[in-house]
Amino acid sequence: MGEFEQLDPQEHKAEKSYRSLAQSARVEKTEEENQFVTFMIGGETYGVEVLKVQEIIGMTQITHVPNTMVFMKGVINLRGSVVPVVDMRIKFAMEERDYDAFTVIIIVEVRERMIGMIVDSVSDVVGIPVKGIQDTPHFSAHIETDFISGIGQVEDKLVIILDVDRILSTQEISEMDRERSS
Repeated sequence: MGEFEQLDPQEHKAEKSYRSLAQSARVEKTEEENQFVTFMIGGETYGVEVLKVQEIIGMTQITHVPNTMVFMKGVINLRGSVVPVVDMRIKFAMEERDYDAFTVIIIVEVRERMIGMIVDSVSDVVGIPVKGIQDTPHFSAHIETDFISGIGQVEDKLVIILDVDRILSTQEISEMDRERSS
């Protein structure tokens, strides 16, 4: 797993708070409670396991790659590494919106690769008791939910817990690898 790095004092204040959030997330999960980084997409709260999150950065320059999957916004240069970036609103078939000061890129490890997820905003690091995570409800056969590992509750909010290893299909990962290396 990657380490969270200290920001240069000259960097944007919002980015400091994102990094601070990520640093506070370096907590090992216990048998009784799992830690999740929570974020917003389209008014809903989502979470990913804190151990899958490598870094949280403010919106940055994205280099468009032609002829890519519609949800792939392009690639970023993250300290010399080329990282593909996915707009989660588009991936989840939600209405697109302009990026703003709250928009962030969450860098996650997906099947031994770094991928950036563009989300509306980052919320918090929360602990959810293992027994408090319910199985994904069954929707119609036409709705893909394999990437949802469960639903948790934090206070009065439901948190849709994502399995980052299943957000992208094997075919989509292969396509991203091909695009990144070209």
